[in-house]
Amino acid sequence: MRINYDFSDLEAFLAVKETGSFHLAAERLNLSQSAITRRIQKLEIALDSVLFERTTREVKPTLAAKRLQARAEAILEDARETALAMRDESVAFKHQRNAVVTVAVIPTVVGLLLPKAIKMFRQEGYGARFRFLDHNANAVAEAVAKGEADFGICSIPELEPNTQFEPLFDDPIVLVFPTGHPFENRETITWNDLSDQDLIVPARGTGNRLLIDEAMARARLPLFWSYEVRRSSTALGLVEAGTGLALLPRSAVIAAPTSSFGYAPVLNPSIVRPVGILGRTGHNATASEEAFKRIIRTIAGEVST
Repeated sequence: MRINYDFSDLEAFLAVKETGSFHLAAERLNLSQSAITRRIQKLEIALDSVLFERTTREVKPTLAAKRLQARAEAILEDARETALAMRDESVAFKHQRNAVVTVAVIPTVVGLLLPKAIKMFRQEGYGARFRFLDHNANAVAEAVAKGEADFGICSIPELEPNTQFEPLFDDPIVLVFPTGHPFENRETITWNDLSDQDLIVPARGTGNRLLIDEAMARARLPLFWSYEVRRSSTALGLVEAGTGLALLPRSAVIAAPTSSFGYAPVLNPSIVRPVGILGRTGHNATASEEAFKRIIRTIAGEVST
């Protein structure tokens, strides 16, 4: 069944029913009397029922009108509640959007940058909440490009055509060893020194592994490894347990909560990854977002010096 009337027709009906007059109903709704008449006629045609008996002296509601009144009131009340709910949800969403900063970030720089940045952000009086998406470098770039994150912190420059990379600092790949290991007293470590070691390396498909594989290919050196892991925290745990030596970004090591291991850069060749802020072209940043990026730049400047 097709519905050929709308809320305005029901409003006109209720106004006539309550005032007992087309003229008074028109005044209540700030409409002409002819507009009220057209709406009632439209409703009567749609319902195939006469709603009012009209004489020169009075407007008398029919039985159909009396039956319609409760339903019309319920329909309009539901419509008002729906409109209010949608408006409230829109306001809430807007507030949340302004109050939440979403940052996609590679896990290896979380400990180095985020805790201090959040503390400084709060000290400056900002109250925004944060949503952190800890992804690998490729996923960080994708989250920024798709608008799932306001910005990213990653180690791979522009992978997507609508992103822009702002370098923060260079992050060398280092060899991590347990305290007391013979490498602790070495001034330099080369890749040839690692041929007989149980190496823990980043898993294939990660940005760090890509850097290592490309460097080895350019230098025409083999990479002999014993363990592949996806998380730097896993690699550090294995090193601490004496399982092997790990190749990790320095940022992941210096922010670790334990001092039971040491690290040193590996030379010939050395491997350095750029860490920076990845933004989306055309994105309008909020004041909270800009403040947080400014603070991250400050901390990154301290790391690079």
